[in-house]
Amino acid sequence: MHLVRCPYAMRARMALHYAGIEVEHREITLRNKPRSMLLASPKGTVPVLCVDGAVLDQSMDIMRWALQHSDRDAWGLVDPNSANAWIEKNDGPFKKLLDQYKYPNRYPELNQAEVLGEAMDLMLLPMEMVLQSHSYLMGEGLTYVDVAIFPFIRQFSMVNPQEFERLPIPFVKRWLNSLIESELFRAVMQKHPTYLD
Repeated sequence: MHLVRCPYAMRARMALHYAGIEVEHREITLRNKPRSMLLASPKGTVPVLCVDGAVLDQSMDIMRWALQHSDRDAWGLVDPNSANAWIEKNDGPFKKLLDQYKYPNRYPELNQAEVLGEAMDLMLLPMEMVLQSHSYLMGEGLTYVDVAIFPFIRQFSMVNPQEFERLPIPFVKRWLNSLIESELFRAVMQKHPTYLD
């Protein structure tokens, strides 16, 4: 997997760009991890941010670090309990369902329609309920919660676009499209040459 398409790396890049933090971007393939990356973060996953002698290798830590440096639109001014509940649900059980939905060959014992139904009940329908009355998950303004969850919903929508289009979640689709078409998302999806040591 290239770092540019990884949802964890995507949300970290969006937060760094929003905060106006310039970084040296190193695009890698996970099948051929550079030695410098593994020396910095032996767990070998992306994203990895090396800054001021410290290594941040969890995407949410990178997002929070970026917002501590600059948060001009108050992405971080949210109820922490509600924010954590959304992100934990996304990064835990929804990510598991996303993998099951995206890689059916790895889970031949599972019924894909049931996996989709579980994803709807767990994540997409609760999002739809909130987005019916608010533009974003935490209210009328974009926050880090939307940015943290968006890449995973985008990935889910791309597994079977026709099937996703048929789902009765118009407000989720509007929210998703607004983020896909945003200047922020376009700015972080520029292609970079693959980095090699």
